Amino acid sequence: MLSTRRAASSVLLTCLMVAGCSPTALGGSTSSGSPSATSAASGAAGAGRAIAVGAGPQKTYTVQQQPAAGSCHYQYLKGEPLEDPKCTPGAISPAVTQSNLKSTICRKGGYTSGIRPSTSVTGKEKELNAASYGFTGRMGDAEYDHLISLQLGGDPNDYRNLWVEPADPGHRKGSGVNNAKDPVETKLHTAVCKGKVTLAAAQQAIVTDWTTALSRLGLG
Repeated sequence: MLSTRRAASSVLLTCLMVAGCSPTALGGSTSSGSPSATSAASGAAGAGRAIAVGAGPQKTYTVQQQPAAGSCHYQYLKGEPLEDPKCTPGAISPAVTQSNLKSTICRKGGYTSGIRPSTSVTGKEKELNAASYGFTGRMGDAEYDHLISLQLGGDPNDYRNLWVEPADPGHRKGSGVNNAKDPVETKLHTAVCKGKVTLAAAQQAIVTDWTTALSRLGLG
């Protein structure tokens, strides 16, 4: 499945990185962000599919419905956990675009802290999503992760952009969250803000396969 996803996106990613092509989208969510929400036509171009557009930052977040228990299945590449693309395909925020990077994700003083849902919301969602994925490990060692991180314009609370990410191989139980995906997200954010890659290219790379996102974009 991974090789198919990578192959389907190679031509489009080249277009995004080199030519700066305008992405198109299919799909989004209503303000509820629930699995039954109807898709709308807007977003970023994707690996044979579009990335959905979520509701964006909200003044008040509510606990989102999650996929049915046991319906999602992790993939593993060299031991690293990857999301189930059927359950967690990613969703972007309409509040972040290529044209407003300086006032959103690239602004001085930070952006993500002001739009992040409270733990009273995400804590409940994490438990529900763990059931979706059949996760039975230590919850304290698993991250309730934005597939497209907030610093890359990911939607803050769309169920399609959040998953319980298991600990990396060799992780010491009880030592808390420490995932290899996090520094990848930071490097992509830096590259976007420096103009080395487009926002759409970074978003597409992370949803295609976060373990190869940097090499795919020529960032290491």
